[in-house]
Amino acid sequence: MKTLRLFSRPECHLCDELAIALEPVIRGRARLEIVNIDDDLTLKKRYGLRIPVLVGDEQELSAYPLDAVAVEAFLASDHG
Repeated sequence: MKTLRLFSRPECHLCDELAIALEPVIRGRARLEIVNIDDDLTLKKRYGLRIPVLVGDEQELSAYPLDAVAVEAFLASDHG
């Protein structure tokens, strides 16, 4: 099963909305790992105000709003 990482932070309503929109797209096809960028200075510098950012196999797939087409393409690919 593939893993997607959602770079987020507490109190980020756009992050919450993206996670909710993502659920029916990935259900049973991928795991979602939510990563708090505030816990890692490198991630905080990289993503800062750009969150939410959804990553699969080190490739940025989507920000807000959800790009379901990109996520579907990733899930259908041999990557991850």
